[in-house]
Amino acid sequence: TQLSGFSSTSIDALVTTQLDVLTTTQLAALSIIQLGGLSSTEIGALTTTQFGGLTSTQLGSLTTTQVGGLTTTQIDALTTTQLGGIKSTQIAVLTTTQIGALTTTEIAALTTTQLGGLTTTEIGALTTTQLGALTSTQLGALTTTQIGGLTTTEIDALTTTQLGGLKSTQLGALTTTQIGALTTTEMSALTTTQLSGLTSTGIDALNSTQLDALTSTQLGALSTAQLGGLSSTEIGALTNTQFAGLTSTQLGGLSTTQIGGLTTTEIDALTNTQVGGLTSTAFAALTTTQVGAITTTQIGVLTANQVRGFTTTEIDALTTTQVAALSTTGIGALTTLQITAITTDDIAALTTTQGNAFTSTQASSMSGAQTNALLTLLS
Repeated sequence: TQLSGFSSTSIDALVTTQLDVLTTTQLAALSIIQLGGLSSTEIGALTTTQFGGLTSTQLGSLTTTQVGGLTTTQIDALTTTQLGGIKSTQIAVLTTTQIGALTTTEIAALTTTQLGGLTTTEIGALTTTQLGALTSTQLGALTTTQIGGLTTTEIDALTTTQLGGLKSTQLGALTTTQIGALTTTEMSALTTTQLSGLTSTGIDALNSTQLDALTSTQLGALSTAQLGGLSSTEIGALTNTQFAGLTSTQLGGLSTTQIGGLTTTEIDALTNTQVGGLTSTAFAALTTTQVGAITTTQIGVLTANQVRGFTTTEIDALTTTQVAALSTTGIGALTTLQITAITTDDIAALTTTQGNAFTSTQASSMSGAQTNALLTLLS
């Protein structure tokens, strides 16, 4: 009661020995204005017992200068009730040394609003033990700017539960260096929604080990823009299981450079649906070795437009068995230039139905030997 008559100036005039004798009850009774009279040095000189007597309201009223006077011992001794009074603006001025004094219990008790006060420097100063105390909800509340403060060590230490709290926008804010720190366990745990946040640059930043960890479902959910971030080497490194997860739309979006990375095993494994997504440009970009891997089943479902994509070199590379697998639509779609690459053996291997699929324009462009072969077939 008597202390209540002291002004903030009077409180500030107290020397250390006088402050030392104040009880927790007396300190807790100080008004916000009176407490404002204490300097940062005086705040830091309070014993843990005295400091423990301060209320959450009093702590929440401390100026950023006073907060700078808090010792690591005082911060370590904060109760969760006291911590609840700390404002985000106060948290924002904590030094990395002060941040290091926060216990895991204190960190877990921080509200998302309080966490919003952490700077990128403070985020990066958290130990892996401290980071491990954050819940998925707390991590999910961090801004994209704050996410940028996570070190590669911190990212590597995230549990799959914590990772599950991150939003797609947060994933999209990761730098290529941060992306490189994601473990294979973390990669395989990402949801398709989370993966949608990665840019094509982010996808390109994944190393081969990280790519290997992606499931067919995860790969199948990537947009054509994201898939465009994969190099031809990375496309060729996909396992059969992973490759099987790609949709016809995704395959249709591959660049000619990426098409060049397809292995013969991948081409051989293409389903009819996947084949349907490939463009005529994609077929024109195939090497003769890749053409040789196309199965007769796949050739049989090619559309007229796809067939027209083959170059004369590719037509010439087709085996007689492959040519014989062309549908009547495919045969009728061959250009007069492509016809020049058809051999007499190819024509001889066709059925009469296929032979009849040649148009008069195609037939008139044939050489004498090709014409004789066709006449023999149809006779």
